Order: sequence, then structure tokens, then C-alpha cells
Amino acid sequence: MGEFDLIAKYFKRPVHRAALGIGDDCALLAPAPGMQLAISCDMLVQGRHFFADVDPHALGHKALAVNLSDLAASGAAPRAFTLALALPQVEEAWLQRFAQGLFALADAHGCELIGGDTTQGPLNICITVFGDVPAGQALLRSGAQAGDDIYVSGNLGDARLALEALLGHITLPAQALAATRERLERPTPRVALGTALRGIANSALDVSDGLLGDLSHILQASQVGAEIHLEEATKLIASSALWESAVSGFDQNLLQQCTLAGGDDYELCFTAAVSKRAAVQAASATAQTPVHRIGRITAAPGLRVLDAQGQPVAQRWRSFDHFKF
Repeated sequence: MGEFDLIAKYFKRPVHRAALGIGDDCALLAPAPGMQLAISCDMLVQGRHFFADVDPHALGHKALAVNLSDLAASGAAPRAFTLALALPQVEEAWLQRFAQGLFALADAHGCELIGGDTTQGPLNICITVFGDVPAGQALLRSGAQAGDDIYVSGNLGDARLALEALLGHITLPAQALAATRERLERPTPRVALGTALRGIANSALDVSDGLLGDLSHILQASQVGAEIHLEEATKLIASSALWESAVSGFDQNLLQQCTLAGGDDYELCFTAAVSKRAAVQAASATAQTPVHRIGRITAAPGLRVLDAQGQPVAQRWRSFDHFKF
């Protein structure tokens, strides 16, 4: 099967929102009146971002999910995406499963494939996603204000716990491994929450490399600091699977590493004024996504993790870095 046969069989579909999709040298998008295009690009590389034996259906899902998560963090609604795919060889059964996982998530969010590229090489998936956001309403990293509450959606830590088990660093019961691996390989992009937070959140980003490391980007862009209450944060944002595993024998350092610096969570971290607490809860209910308040933004620079007595914790957690991990 050649390159163009592969594209036609597995990836070419009619477009409904784009002016022109797959088939020409460029796709065409026309922004709706009063809207801006939000654009993000992510690359997944075998051996760096996923294991060789990953279910291709899950890989198709995750490849798009990590990009949709970026749109969610900007308060943008998904519109279209492109796919650049390098394959060691053409395996039709693999491609069928990959395309099914990719398009199942795309269809769920009304996001259509409009172009891309394929070539032979080490397995590498690069998606560029496009979304719509009303002009001036995009959620940015630079809007956090002193006194803001800091929130996290959903649960953190499961993906890192699964990674630790898959790398052989720890042993998990089969049921716990299955549950946490699902979070690692099939993250849920919080698109509904992101759009519901327009006009409510002062700043936002998605948690991809670890909460503390990602939160530091908001602090830097907004030129503020933050205080995180360690015990409250780990209890609120650690999922039941992770928490039960921790109390069954794992030490608190592992629990804290997974929840505060684990990565691959694809939840939203955002800040909002204290006066917006009711609005945040209403947005949470509308999006059917739980949110947890874990700290506050301060005028003094720096990120401080505090213990139950309000004292700074000396422990340092290292978030993911593609060139240091």
C-alpha cells in the first residue's frame, strides 16, 4: 500500500466545517465572525511518550487528546486538526485500530481531520489542532492575580503511578494497574470545563508535565507567586486508586511525587478570584467535571509548598522535562 492509498483508506473523510480538507496542498479554514483561531501542536514519539506495545486504538485517542487538552486550557472549542504520521511499515490492522481511536475522540468533539502528511520512519505522531474562541476571551497563563484561588480539575497522579509500574519500579495489583494505565493511555481532555471557565478563570493551563512544574509557568507569565497546601492538595487531587495503593504500602514521597509532579494527567490547573467561587462550582457542574481548590496566588514571587502547620516543605519534586527526564 502506498502513501496516498493509505491516506485515502484510513484518514480521508468529508469535511463539514472547513472550507477545504484533504486532497490539496493546503486546507482552508474560515474563522467565524468575532472568533479567533486557537492553534496547538504536540508530537508523540515511541519510546519517549508511549510504549511499543500500546494498543493502537488508545494511541490514536491519546494523540488527539493531548492536543484537545491544550484547546481546553485556552477555553477554545475544537474545530479541526492535521495529522503528520511516520510509520516504520504499513500494518493495516494497526492503522485500522489507530484510526478508530483517533476518530472516535474527534467525532465526540466535532473536530475534523483536514490534512497532514505520512512518511516512513520511526513511529512518530504529530497533530496540530485548531479551535474557536471568542475574541478577547481566551484563557491565558498571564492573567493570574494575587489573591486568586488555585484549582485543579479531576484527579492527578494515576498516569505517573502506571508509568512507575510499567517501568518495573513498583508492583501494582492487576486491577489498580489497569485503572491507572487507562488514565495514562486514554486521558480525558477537559474541553467542556475550559469553555465553561471563560470569563471566570483569570489564568489556566493543562497539566501535562506535572502540577508544580506547569503551575510555575503561570507564575512566571503572570509575575506572581503561589502557596500550595501539601496535605490538602494530595488528598483532594489523588484518585481513589492511587490513594488506596499509597496507603497499602507506598510511602508518602511516592504519593506526593505522582500527584504534584507526575505528568501525563491532562487536567486543567486554573486560577480565579475568591469572588468567583460560586461561578467556578457552577462551571464544574455544567462541565460535569470536579474541581479542587488547592492553594492561592500570592504577590510575593516563588512557589511554596506548605505543610499542615503552614511551614515550607523542603522536599523538591521534579516535573517532566523532555531533555532531562
